[in-house]
Amino acid sequence: MKIGLLSDTHSYLDPKVFDYFKDCHEIWHAGDIGDHAVLDQLSAFKPVRAVFGNIDDKVIQTSYPEDMRLTIEGVKIWMTHIGGVPPNYNPRVKKFLQQQAPDLFICGHSHILRIKRDAKFNNMLYVNPGAAGQHGFHLVKTIVRFEIAAGKIMNMEVIELGKRGVIAE
Repeated sequence: MKIGLLSDTHSYLDPKVFDYFKDCHEIWHAGDIGDHAVLDQLSAFKPVRAVFGNIDDKVIQTSYPEDMRLTIEGVKIWMTHIGGVPPNYNPRVKKFLQQQAPDLFICGHSHILRIKRDAKFNNMLYVNPGAAGQHGFHLVKTIVRFEIAAGKIMNMEVIELGKRGVIAE
């Protein structure tokens, strides 16, 4: 399964996302969606899984969970918006990780792209796709694309959409 992952769109959806995610089976959004129109556009394109973020309104919060836990192709996944960063996880997240760490942990919030293994939690793969929107302090808009198959996470790609503040045409 090919996954397109983004976060922190803050109501802006770069049209390049559709080109980069055209071969993906699903699109995952790790919160701070902003305007529901972002999800409408993504859902019209591909199946979407999403969690709400701290800027999302009650409509999004009642439509999407705070935490998404699932298993795909034998890979245990947990996606939430505010996760922290290894080794400084959010206390709520850290408690769960100590009980049962997933194979893949996805979060957003920081606007900082980071992909790394965490040996403390069973070599879990930590992924924060950075921010795909215009709002925030990040300099470059980023998204991530990867595959899950036969119990493995493969072909992890970081994609730069261009500088924040530059509107795609």
